[in-house]
Amino acid sequence: MTSNQVLSQDATVLDTDQALLARVLDPYKPHCRYLKTAMVEQGGSSSPLAVRCTFEIPESCYIADTGHFNSVEFNICYNQMAYYLLAKAVDEALIEPFSSWSMADYWERQLPNVLIADFQSRFRRPMRGVAFSGTLEFVKIAQRAGDRSLLIIDTVCRYSDRSGGSSEGVVKLVVTNPPLPH
Repeated sequence: MTSNQVLSQDATVLDTDQALLARVLDPYKPHCRYLKTAMVEQGGSSSPLAVRCTFEIPESCYIADTGHFNSVEFNICYNQMAYYLLAKAVDEALIEPFSSWSMADYWERQLPNVLIADFQSRFRRPMRGVAFSGTLEFVKIAQRAGDRSLLIIDTVCRYSDRSGGSSEGVVKLVVTNPPLPH
């Protein structure tokens, strides 16, 4: 279990759960496990659920050093934040509809059923990918029932480094075949 820290009347922060983080990153090759810490904020002012993360990319997994954080690394880091935030939402029953999921439900769906339906990124100021921070917020969650039930999650993310580099994105996640409420 993680330690909880109350930030204000409305927000609670959950420290990085290292065991959960390791399990979330298990599908990634060891040199592609960029996410190092992930502190989840529940009930903050801007969104019902968010995660604040630190990353390290000592060496690109696919190309010689470009000297800057690029769109492939942006996407990999986004996926790692999203997978962790979803897993934590399920593990701690933080918000609906995840409070009715089991961890087995999540692990079964992590790779085959969590899809990016729309992805927009903007690179405001060049940043180095060696060590930086990122945030991901769940802005809106909608569940569509029927023959092809879907869970649609509107998200925003931001990255920054110590030298003022920054990038941001708006991403729509879709979870196909979400578990039915128990």
